[in-house]
Amino acid sequence: MKTQNMKIERGSGNVFADLGLPDADTHLLKAELVTRIDRIIRQRGLKQVEAAKLMGLSQPDVSRLMRGDFQEYSLERLLRLLTRLGRDVDITIRKTQTGRPGRLSVEA
Repeated sequence: MKTQNMKIERGSGNVFADLGLPDADTHLLKAELVTRIDRIIRQRGLKQVEAAKLMGLSQPDVSRLMRGDFQEYSLERLLRLLTRLGRDVDITIRKTQTGRPGRLSVEA
């Protein structure tokens, strides 16, 4: 494989923005929340049926969610799923330090 002619472009940190999708920040935030949900389910050793029961979903819905099909889920619903998995969710609003536009992020 020749690497001499390969162009490498640094991403912005948001693949959804890099792809030119609308509401890229929201998509990234939702992807991060789904990643946390997936991690909790795996850490607890839950089967999809067990996770579904805890979250109030069907097993096929959990399967779709874990495969990254989360477009139809609102941020609020994803946050509610985290609380049903035994997590506290805190939302902090603060002024930016540099005067730049604000951003959305997930910390755990």
